[in-house]
Amino acid sequence: MTEYSIKRLGIFGDGIAEGPVFVPMTLPGEVVTGTLEGTTLSDVKIITPSDDRVAPPCKHFKSCGGCQLQHASDAVVEAFKTDIIAQALAAQGIKTEIRPIVTSPAQSRRRATFAARRTKKGTMSGFHGRASGTVIEIPDCKLVEPELLAARDIAESLAELGGSRKSTLAVTVTTSRVGLDIQVSGGKPIDGQLRITLAALCDSRGFARLTWDDEVIAQRAPPVQRFGVADVCPPPGAFMQATAHGEAHLLAAVQEAVGDAKRVIDLFAGCGTFTLPLAKNAEVFAVEGDKLMMAAMDKGWRMAVGLKTVTHAARDLYRRPLLPDEFKKYDAVVMDPPRNGAEAQTAELIRSDIKRVAYVSCNPVTFARDVAQMIAGGFTLDWVQPVDQFRWSSHVELAAQLSRA
Repeated sequence: MTEYSIKRLGIFGDGIAEGPVFVPMTLPGEVVTGTLEGTTLSDVKIITPSDDRVAPPCKHFKSCGGCQLQHASDAVVEAFKTDIIAQALAAQGIKTEIRPIVTSPAQSRRRATFAARRTKKGTMSGFHGRASGTVIEIPDCKLVEPELLAARDIAESLAELGGSRKSTLAVTVTTSRVGLDIQVSGGKPIDGQLRITLAALCDSRGFARLTWDDEVIAQRAPPVQRFGVADVCPPPGAFMQATAHGEAHLLAAVQEAVGDAKRVIDLFAGCGTFTLPLAKNAEVFAVEGDKLMMAAMDKGWRMAVGLKTVTHAARDLYRRPLLPDEFKKYDAVVMDPPRNGAEAQTAELIRSDIKRVAYVSCNPVTFARDVAQMIAGGFTLDWVQPVDQFRWSSHVELAAQLSRA
């Protein structure tokens, strides 16, 4: 059979041989054989393994689609993710200090979406299989917090009550300070009897909140998250950082980047992940497109003690970015946009008098694009802090400091 030498890792964590030929779960330097289907090698056999190959810590790795890199040593994964950032910056002609990556520990993910469905024999739940819609049971998952893993049977109960054998429920479970916050989609249309049954399940199992599609079925207690000294109850499905560990390191980088600024604008602010901790030392104006998230943040701020003034606006920053005059009287800006970046807002920010920016990104490519625009507008990229909240995946996040004289 034809042998293939793995040259590098692709952006999705698969090995790449000449061709290109994509070979999942392989490492640079390995020699492999397999069956070539298009540009992908299947039925892979390792002829010469890499010294960096390790035994996957999770027994579900080969079948589950949740992780891509458990077969690689920690050093390889860290270098791979750091290089993703370096290559994105290099493509824009940018060089800067890239600090050592910070990786969240195993079993620290505080939100997971389980696939749950009814079967001929009962119910099952887990994650989708690798490159398939098959549901793989994952009783020994090494990614999620133990409290989340224990919620798999809750997902199965929900599938039994409100699922069908023709569809798969998506059961998103988030830990909170008072219990599990559960959101379900893909189930039967809600009716009176199902609503009563689900509310009873919520009460008997002690959920904090149960949401079915967009309707809150029951709430025993507000599922609050702590941001700084403030307790915030996010609306169902609201964005939050994947791990408490990763959030803490992103926040530390943001605080370093804004320095001693006394008036800060937080763009794409969500429910106040950065706004509320920053409000301990600075007045903050938070801007976010989702009105419900802004309302949740505002309520959390009003109930907290010892914070400076926080104002807010619900505004689509893609269609209506803040204009240069609106940055007057502010000392620093925080930006944490979605994956497509903040190109329109960056263009207006450059025209303002702002001199310090903390940029948090989940997409190194759009981050580099925006930073190149800012450098052309007089900013310097001082440093980048990679943060890996998605251990053993190909996903990487970062925080960065930009400044100008």
